[in-house]
Amino acid sequence: MPRWKALPADLDPQIREFTGQLRRIVDRGGLSIAALADRTGYSKTSWERYLNGRLLAPRGAVVALAEATGTDQTHLNTMWELAERAWSRAEMRHDMTMEAIRITQARAALDAGAPRGHGRSRPSGAVGTSGRAGAGALPGEGRSASVPAQRGSLPRVPQQPQAGPDPVRGHGLPPAVAFAAGIGGPQPPARRDGGGGTSSGGGRRRVLIAAVVVGVLLVVTGAVLLLRPDGGSHGTEAATTPSRAPRTSAPALPAGVECSGSACAGQDPEEMGCGGEHVRTLSSATVGTSFIEVRYSETCGAAWARITKAAPGDTVEITAGGAGQNSTADATTAAYTPMVAVRRVADVEACATLASGTRGCTAEASE
Repeated sequence: MPRWKALPADLDPQIREFTGQLRRIVDRGGLSIAALADRTGYSKTSWERYLNGRLLAPRGAVVALAEATGTDQTHLNTMWELAERAWSRAEMRHDMTMEAIRITQARAALDAGAPRGHGRSRPSGAVGTSGRAGAGALPGEGRSASVPAQRGSLPRVPQQPQAGPDPVRGHGLPPAVAFAAGIGGPQPPARRDGGGGTSSGGGRRRVLIAAVVVGVLLVVTGAVLLLRPDGGSHGTEAATTPSRAPRTSAPALPAGVECSGSACAGQDPEEMGCGGEHVRTLSSATVGTSFIEVRYSETCGAAWARITKAAPGDTVEITAGGAGQNSTADATTAAYTPMVAVRRVADVEACATLASGTRGCTAEASE
C-alpha cells in the first residue's frame, strides 16, 4: 500500500511539484507524520493537509522542515514562492467563479419572484366615486365612497360640508382662533359698533388671540419633543447625561487558539493551538549532538522548549520568570515541554541535560 495518496487531478503543476518535493524530503528523512509534527512544531493534521495538496504549507513550516532534515533552504524557498503565487491565482479564480454563481442565482431568484402586472396603471375610474367603478376597482358597480380602495392606494375622501372646526387645517381649534393664527378656518364676521362701523377693539383682540395660540402651539410642540416615544419623559436627562466609558475587554483570540498568558501555563502548545503559524524560534543552541530551541507564541503569550536529534533519556526544560516546565525524549528522538507564560522574552531560557551528563542552554533571547 503506497504511503502517500494521489494528489488532486486539478492541482496546479507548480503546486504539484512543490508538494512532491516535500514528500521526497520527508521520505529521505525517514520521518513519520507524528515525528514530523514533533520536530517542526506544526500539528499532524496540518502536515497531512500540506502533503496531500489540500493546503499550501506556510513558509514557516517549510523552514522548520528544512531545519529538521538538514535540507538546503535556497532551492526549497524558490519552489515555495512559485507555488504560493500559483495558489493565490487559483484562489482568485475560485473567488471569481463563486461570485459569478452568486450573481446568477440572485438574478434567477429576482426573475422568479417578480410580481406580475405591476407595470399597468389603474384607469381613472377611481375607487370611492359613486357611479360605475373603473377597470381598476373591485368587482361591482355603483359602490359608494365608503368602499375601501385597493391595497396600496388611499381612498378618496368625499367633499362634504362639515360643521364646526376644520380637523385638518384648524387642528381642532375654533374657526376664529384658527383664522387668527393663520392656520385655516373661515374668516369670522366683523363686529360692528353702535355707529355702524367696525370696532377697533376687534383687531386688537385678533392679534392677542393669535399671539396666545402661537404660544400654546410652541408649548405643545416642546412637550411632544420631550415625550417622544424614542426618548420617553427622560429625553432631556438622556441628552445631558454623559455616556459611560466603553467597557474594555480582552482581545479575541484567533480561531483555533484556546488560551493566552497564564491560562497557557502547563498546557500542550499543539492542543491549545499555539503552534503552526503563531510560533517562532527565539533562540537555539546545540548541546552535544542534540539541538534545543525556545519556541515562542506572541499570540498565546507563552513559550516552550523543543529538543531534536536527541537520544532517549535526554531532558529539555524551559524557564521564564521563575516558572519552568520540562520533558524527556523517548524513542522518537524529539520532545517538547508544556508551556510557560511569558512577560519578557529576555527572561526565557531553554536548557538540555543529556543522558551522558552534558548540559547546555540557549543564549539570552531578544525582543
